[in-house]
Amino acid sequence: MDSPCQHMDRVREVQPSAQGCEDCLAMGSTWVHLRICMTCGHVGCCDNSPNKHASAHYRERNDHPIIRSFEPGENWWWCYPHQSIFMVDGAAKAPSYERK
Repeated sequence: MDSPCQHMDRVREVQPSAQGCEDCLAMGSTWVHLRICMTCGHVGCCDNSPNKHASAHYRERNDHPIIRSFEPGENWWWCYPHQSIFMVDGAAKAPSYERK
């Protein structure tokens, strides 16, 4: 099967950097939804969150183009350069945090 995105070569096996938005936790802020960078494991908040840390991470490191949802039950991926959402056939269950 063809790759769903030409940037899949940047995807690595990652471990989450935090169990919430790493940057929001450091500054005492809140978030709406979480995303995980599939190059380095940075957990950042979505663009509906006040600080938009996942997108900020990509702007600072544009060689980290793909994120996926870090929300329980969600399994979609996003490519920043193509501004497109996609699924990955055969991908392991999305990593997620335990909502408390």
